[in-house]
Amino acid sequence: MSRIWLSLAHMGGAEQGFVREAFDTNWVVPLGPNVDGFERDLEVWLSQHSRNEVHVVALASGTSAIHLALVMLGIAPGDEVICQSFTFAATANPICYQGATPVFVDSELGTWNMDPELLEQTICDRLEKTGRLPKAILPVHLYGVPARMNDILRVADRYGIPVVEDAAEAMGSLYDGQYCGTMGKYGILSFNGNKMITTSGGGALICHSKEEADRVKFFATQAREPFPYYQHEHIGFNYRLSNVSAGIGRGQMQVVDAHIERRRAIHRLYADLLQEVPGITVMEPVSNTNIASNFWLTCILVDPAIVGYTRDELAAKLFAADIESRPLWKPMHLQPVFAQAPSYTNGVSEEVFECGLCIPSGPMVSDEDVQYIVNQIKELRK
Repeated sequence: MSRIWLSLAHMGGAEQGFVREAFDTNWVVPLGPNVDGFERDLEVWLSQHSRNEVHVVALASGTSAIHLALVMLGIAPGDEVICQSFTFAATANPICYQGATPVFVDSELGTWNMDPELLEQTICDRLEKTGRLPKAILPVHLYGVPARMNDILRVADRYGIPVVEDAAEAMGSLYDGQYCGTMGKYGILSFNGNKMITTSGGGALICHSKEEADRVKFFATQAREPFPYYQHEHIGFNYRLSNVSAGIGRGQMQVVDAHIERRRAIHRLYADLLQEVPGITVMEPVSNTNIASNFWLTCILVDPAIVGYTRDELAAKLFAADIESRPLWKPMHLQPVFAQAPSYTNGVSEEVFECGLCIPSGPMVSDEDVQYIVNQIKELRK
């Protein structure tokens, strides 16, 4: 059988029509009708499950969306930004782009996301040590599992600190009836090739007013002032999505709900088939609020004391069987590049990282593929 990939993109069929239109009309540069249409599509879709006004700016990547959120918040050298440690580096890197310092906070076991109690302890300690409050809080909805946003927002509101939701992995995940990315001051989505939908590469910043969205667009298009010639009074960025890529996104919006449901079905099948395998645990989130994960990737934990092999040995076995897998994100507080950054840890992310593995979960994965993968896991234990 052919290789089973972790999370391949899946085209619904309408994408080519939008892309062809971009070529036929010669709109192949950044901006254009597809960009405007993609932003409207996202706004309508997100507004189905949002208690806030939603305005979307389509950008070159999820990373650029985080960066522009920090620009909008005025993050500058000397500032500190609290960031979830258990995440991909793209969450933390934009803090450094602004010359600010990331302060890493560990996770809680129920969701693997930012621990709200440890978050408050961190804020108090930074205030005591520096005499200043952190300027922003960056929680992540890891692997599509919603963070405890009500608790995080309560802590943030208590100290007047804005929250930027990294929902790169959580498009379509619901927390208390709201889409992830719509609850903080800003929210970000990613349309990288392995995400819920793709524009090849791309992302979006979710704002809550037209004025904010217009200002983001200003910074994303090199901060060009409204003059008949090029005048610049602020540092700008070349961060807008191309009209061709946005055409792919418009087609993907027609299948986004099907993609979400397929990943949830894959996760349920893994959970059913692996429940009788001692030492292998499928990640099932536990929250104090009603949540619905999109299960972007199904994650398992391997207990060597029970199964008799390590996470890495299982990954090697799957590789030999033409199955792609990947260790969980290595926490940011363990990364050499952030060795000097303050961190507040409780051991959760380190423990989960050591034994956690992502297994194929994309919409191209069939039920037969899942059964084959589970059989390989069972055979290794014999």
